[in-house]
Formats: sequence, structure tokens, C-alpha cells
Amino acid sequence: MPAASGAVSRASASRSRAGAGHGPAWALARRAFRDARIRTIAFGYLFAIYAYVQPAGYRHAYPTLSDRLAFAHSFASNDALRLFYGYPYELLTVEGYSAWRVGGTLAIVAAVFGLLAAVRALRTEEDTGRTELILAAPVGRRTAYLSAMGAIGAGILILWLAEFAGFVIGGLPAGGAAYLALATASVVPVFVGVGALASQLAPTRRIALELGGAVVGLCLLLRVIGDTSPGADWLRWATPLGWAEELRPFSRAQPLVLLLPGAASAVLLVIAARIAAGRDVGTGVLPAHDSAAPRLRLLSSPTAQALRSERGGLITWLTCTGAFAFILGMISTSISSAGISKAMQEEIAKLGSGSILTPAGYLAFVFIFFVLAVSLFVCAQIGAARQQEADEQLETLLALPVSRGGWLGGRLLLAICATVTISGVAGLLTWAGAASQGVHISLPRMLEAGANCVPVALLFLGIAALAYAIVPRASAGIAYGLVTVSFLWDLFGALLGVPRWLVELTPFAHVGLVPVQPFRGAAAVAMVGIGLVAAVAALGLFRRRDLLGA
Repeated sequence: MPAASGAVSRASASRSRAGAGHGPAWALARRAFRDARIRTIAFGYLFAIYAYVQPAGYRHAYPTLSDRLAFAHSFASNDALRLFYGYPYELLTVEGYSAWRVGGTLAIVAAVFGLLAAVRALRTEEDTGRTELILAAPVGRRTAYLSAMGAIGAGILILWLAEFAGFVIGGLPAGGAAYLALATASVVPVFVGVGALASQLAPTRRIALELGGAVVGLCLLLRVIGDTSPGADWLRWATPLGWAEELRPFSRAQPLVLLLPGAASAVLLVIAARIAAGRDVGTGVLPAHDSAAPRLRLLSSPTAQALRSERGGLITWLTCTGAFAFILGMISTSISSAGISKAMQEEIAKLGSGSILTPAGYLAFVFIFFVLAVSLFVCAQIGAARQQEADEQLETLLALPVSRGGWLGGRLLLAICATVTISGVAGLLTWAGAASQGVHISLPRMLEAGANCVPVALLFLGIAALAYAIVPRASAGIAYGLVTVSFLWDLFGALLGVPRWLVELTPFAHVGLVPVQPFRGAAAVAMVGIGLVAAVAALGLFRRRDLLGA
């Protein structure tokens, strides 16, 4: 009996020693995956729904070959649609259409996911001081880095599975669906590498996101030029977004192209790992400016200080929105109604496209995406407020003669002013781009289209603020999730054959397609009113709750 007891003890000790060998890496990977679960679930939901809706919608809207021929004839060479979806190869089949609509769009979303995941797992952990605490334990830099990458790898697998499931439920063959989902997912590791390298170069999370975002924007620009400019198709080989297209799912597949994202990911991740191993924690390769000439502007109040801290992001939003709006205005002339019957136009409208067969109709349609962008912007503003609390800066600020209501109210006022400015710039520069190509659209109507973005954004601002006041740690996930679900429901709800009253539950369904439709004043007043009530409730609840750290 003692011998048996000793054997059990030795076996237990052996298991403990074996667990100690991989325990820290496994624990770190699990924690990183758990921290990212809300973001991963939100992106997975988006991938699954979008992958399901496209084949199901195309099959319903274009049931005959003649319908599909008419669609392909009118849209295959349409620069305005290539800007969003990429180059089409096989529009006469459900599979080819799905590869076009899903692959081009979700590849961009996949790039954003990869960048956010890497910066959150690396640079944000350093900025909050958690990496330093981890390394104080018997954990090496290499173990911490590989654990973070392992957690991100699990997230990529979930995205692939979500997209694959959406395709299969939508009726695509399993083999092709798996390859198409792989083409989209292949973008993620490349931009994980971009985010990892940016996290080593930049001294702060904000700068890392700005560097990575610039790379995403450059890659998208190269893909757009390659897809829309004659003779420039070779540019698709210069960007990971173009590689996803060149994999050609359901159209003369080229699986060897997977070597490009694989090699690029490996190079970027290895370089990032080597830099991480040789630098101090909390620093970056790029120097941080520890001293500068005194600049006391925008330090007169908490609201002014919030503007000072957020001005870089605001300028980025304005610049990107304005540039995109100008480009959309310029390419609106490529829309043609040749060969499209009235019945076909009605089917296109069911796809969520509205009346896009004229320059004015196309611009009215694309402003739905500006409504989405501005709604996401206000979510980011509430996220910035939450970050200030999580970093314990708010605790110090409220120890001064600053009221809770005044601080949050100032944050909301800043978000409102920025929302109006971004929306106005979108309307103005869309008109300027269209006018530069000889498209005659009224400037007041395009400014009205810009104003059309504001009511929905203010509604979501109030709801996001209320979520922040009640459940601050989950507020970002709630805000972004509501905006995403509402937009997808409006875009594809009618396509799924659900009753109209269910589709109209989303605020996006109550936005008039200005300039081809009138501005819906009553709906705008209702949305602003609901947002205001939610914001007032948020101010009251925020005054009574305790501050919560990260």
C-alpha cells in the first residue's frame, strides 16, 4: 500500500512538472483569447451573416439565366461597385457572385480584425503595464509573444468557421465554401503581422493603430486602383487584399497564391518578435517625445482637454471620410441603366442597393455607408471615454472640482459636434467629386444627405452612453454590436423575406435615400429624441455608479 501511495505521489509530481513546462504559455493564451472574445464574437457574427445572405439573396433575386446575364452585363465593368467588392470573375453563378460580393468586402474587414487583434494583444498590454507584470514572473518574452499569437490564431479559426458555416447554410458546396472562406481568412495573418510590427515600432497604442491603419488604407488604395484602372491590374499583386482576389474561388482557383500571405505573415511576425526580444518594455523603436515646448491651448476644461487628446483621431476620421467621399463622387458617373428592366431594378433594391442606376441614386445609396461610419465613430467616442476611466485618469480628474455630469456631458457634446462636422464634410466633398466629373447634383441636397447621417448617429450615441453608464466594461461591445446588427438587418432583412415591420425595427430603415428621396424629418426627430432621453438617463446613472478600472 505505501508503495502504491508513493507511485501515485510520483505520478502526480510528474504531471505537475509537465504542466509547469507549458502552463504559463497556455494560461497566457487562454487569458488573451478570453479578453478578445467580444471582438471575436462580433466579427464572427458579421462573417457568418454576410456569408449566408449573399448566396441566398442572389439565388432569390436572380433566379434565371437571363436575369443573371442582365446583371453581369450592367455591373461587371462598373467601377463604382468594384470600389467596394473588387474584380468580378463569374457573375452568372451563385458561387461566383458570392466570391465577388463576400470576398472583396470581408477581406477589408479581415484586415481590420487582424490589426486590432495584434495591437490589443501586444502594444495595449504594454501600455497598461500588464506585460511588465507577466515578465516579472518566470515567463520569457518569447513565451508571451507566442501566447498572444496563439490566441489570435484561435480567433482566426473562429472567423473561418463562421464564414464557412454561413456559406454552407446559404447553399454553397462545402469544398468551394471552405476555399472561399480561406481566401478571406488569409488576409488576417498578414495584418496581424502588420499590427505586431507596428506595436514594436510605435511607443504607444494610438500611434501603433495609426501606423497600421495607414498600411490598411494603402493596401486598399492599391486594390482599388488595380480593380478600376485599365492596365493597372498588376497592382493587385502588391497588396494582400489583391491576393485574396487572385485566389479566384469558384473561378480557376489558384491555391499557390496562398504562399504569398503565408510568407508575408511569417516575415512580419519574425521581425516583430526579434524587435520585441531586443527592446525595453513600454518603449518603441520610434522615439517618444518626453519633452516639448509648452502648449497650453485646449487645457481650459475637461471637454477642451478631451478635444486635445482626440484631435489626432478626429483629423484622421475627417481626412479619410473626405477622401472617400470625393472618390465616390468622381466615380458616380460610371453608373449605367443599360439593359436593366424596371423589374430588375426592383430586385436590385431588395438587395439593399436602393436606386443605384443613376449618379444621384448611387450617391444616395452609398450615403447609407456614411451613416454606418458616423455611427461607428460615436461608438469609438464612448470607447475613448471608457478608456480614460479604465486607465484611472478619470479618477484623478474627478478628484478635482469637476462634476461627473459635466465630464460625461462634455464628452457627448464633443461627439455631437464631431459627428455634424464629419457628416457635413462627407456631403460637401461628395458633391465636389461629382461636380468635377460634370455630374449636376445640387449642393444643398448633398449637404442634406450629409445631415441625414446625424440622427442615426445621435441615437446610437445616446444608447452607447447609457450602456457605458450601466455596464461600462461591456459598453463597447454593446455599442458596436447594436450598430452592426442594425445595419445588417436593414441591408439584408428584406432579402430574407421577413415582414416589413420587422425590418423597420432598425433605425437605418428610416433613413431617406437623399438626394433621390426626401429627408425624413419625423423619423429624424424621433431618433434624436430617443438618443437624447438615453443620454439624459446615462448622465443620471453615471453620477451614482462607482468608477471601474480595466
